[in-house]
Amino acid sequence: MYEIHDPILFDRSNLTNEELIHLYKAILLPRMIEEKMLILLRQNKISKWFSGIGQEAVAVGVTEALTPQDYIYPLHRNLGVFTSRKMPLKKLFCQWQGKKSGFTKGRDRSFHFGAPEYRVIGMISHLGAMLSVADGTALASNLSNEDFISVAFSGDGGASEGDFHEAINTAAVWNLPVIFLIENNGYGLSTPSSEQFKCKNFIDKAIGYGIEGYLVDGNNVLHVYKTVKQIAEKMRKDRKPVILEAMTFRMRGHEEASGTKYVPKELLEGWALKDPVINYEKFLLEQGIINEEFIQATKNEFKQQIQEAWNATEQEPDLVPNLQEELEDVYAKTNYFLTTPSVKGENKRFIDAISDGLREAMRKDEKLILMGQDIAEYGGVFKITQGFVEEFGKSRVRNTPLCESAIIGCGLGLSLEGYRAMVEMQFADFVSCGFNQIVNNLAKTHYRWGHAVKVVVRMPTGAGTAAGPFHSQSNEAWFFHVPGLKIVYPATPEDAKGLLTSAFLEPNPVIYFEHKLLYRSLEGFVPHGYYNTPIGKAKIAYSGKDATIITYGTGVHWALKTIQTKNLNVEIIDLRTLLPWDKETVSESVKKTGRCLILHEDTLTGGIGAEIAAFVSENLFQFLDAPVMRSASLDTPIPFNPKLEQQFLNINHFEKKLNELLEF
Repeated sequence: MYEIHDPILFDRSNLTNEELIHLYKAILLPRMIEEKMLILLRQNKISKWFSGIGQEAVAVGVTEALTPQDYIYPLHRNLGVFTSRKMPLKKLFCQWQGKKSGFTKGRDRSFHFGAPEYRVIGMISHLGAMLSVADGTALASNLSNEDFISVAFSGDGGASEGDFHEAINTAAVWNLPVIFLIENNGYGLSTPSSEQFKCKNFIDKAIGYGIEGYLVDGNNVLHVYKTVKQIAEKMRKDRKPVILEAMTFRMRGHEEASGTKYVPKELLEGWALKDPVINYEKFLLEQGIINEEFIQATKNEFKQQIQEAWNATEQEPDLVPNLQEELEDVYAKTNYFLTTPSVKGENKRFIDAISDGLREAMRKDEKLILMGQDIAEYGGVFKITQGFVEEFGKSRVRNTPLCESAIIGCGLGLSLEGYRAMVEMQFADFVSCGFNQIVNNLAKTHYRWGHAVKVVVRMPTGAGTAAGPFHSQSNEAWFFHVPGLKIVYPATPEDAKGLLTSAFLEPNPVIYFEHKLLYRSLEGFVPHGYYNTPIGKAKIAYSGKDATIITYGTGVHWALKTIQTKNLNVEIIDLRTLLPWDKETVSESVKKTGRCLILHEDTLTGGIGAEIAAFVSENLFQFLDAPVMRSASLDTPIPFNPKLEQQFLNINHFEKKLNELLEF
């Protein structure tokens, strides 16, 4: 344990003068940049600043100890990571100022960006979310038989997050080369450590994960540097994760507006005496390695570099919004080739078509990795991946711990290294435990800093099996509101296979819904071999002229049964893709029939049908001969009892609604 009263003891053993001087320059530069930013903040020339003053030894010591190929996942107060990786100061300053020439085109601030060319992947505001992404790049290192590692920063406050546990546990179980670095700086914003955790040190947790823990003086750049170098060299061989705790202190507020009035005066005064830059400079002076002239010359050089970069930033034009560019950058551009289905095939169950599509995609792309609970030897709870381990091996068909958030984040990390990931939710209901990773990490990554996200989340969904309120939900509307995601929802075995193979060609995250009731109750023609069904294109499931039913999933079969039983001349549009949905096909059908009903299994209020109804009413009003109508399930949770479930689904309500539309 390193306490406030403990002196900083520098040990230069095995380090040359050149290495010691290099570390001095590396720790001085971020301090001088920070001092400049604080002046600019007081001058109202920048809007916000998260200060790392007092913690520079951690970021610098870690980064300088690694190779350029190692991934680093820093936080707010780790400027030394970015400067040690030689990121251009002008580009960094432009990022902080929201300029177009920053790393995110003005779409995010400070260190909320990824720069894969520097192997630095910055944070999102949800603390802990990037720890499992670090797992993903580490897994890619193992799969590719390379020796790079990942280092993921966490604060002591962020270590209270569930993502912290999930990421470390997954790394431990899978033997992933990740250093989980905890900067224990005494506070999470204003909440002291005594109100954050009860353990004496975070490394005490390591034994619970079956891994090693190390404690370092986070204000001693040599101790951090040598410890991380030692850990990294060992980790490149044994591939096991570690917890590394750096004892340090945050000398300024969480961000400058917060201030430090909540910190006892004696605490600030005591830690000020342990300033990592001043103490290291003093050590080098005492050792005769540098002198005052060198210090002044170095500071003058850095001051000039910083000022020149700032001047260049100020000369950058203010951002001019470009509406077309904003909309286009939500998704990565798709430029893949679609394979036409064979005319030869056979009847298959819905579930077998999904399994076939998954197998064909695995054979086509050796960098496609499957992850999910019980999907390996057991074959998944629905047996879709049965036999996959025997063909593709356990490195590509991976049982996961029970941790949806970590595995989705791991998928993003794999994607950063050029892999594709499929994450199976055992039931679509359980995706709520990984919601943040999907809507804030997967969905926003391309828009924020331009990297493709090749992750497919498979979602066994829907009611009709008397499975109750936690295994039967239709939750596609949760994601329909999120730009950056693509959502597919097949209704036939042929589309189930073709849409799944297409999902694995996407450079964008895809949420793939598959209805459990259809698994073994529905059969249909499925072409042989590999083929694709285009994402974003609806199809006419049944032609007619008296009305249009817009639906998807089980709704297609409800509609078909009703239309055919009653011999109605009604057109059925199977959307197939919910985001982005096919407005053109819908519009053409509604213009032809003049009547429109939207049908889905999901509950009525806030369902996807509301958006489609609004679109039709707003854009096709002049073609309508009747009000746009909706039919959906009750606005209640899904009950367990089969009779209650049938009432919830309210299929009879659909028939009444359709009659009402036709008779209007």
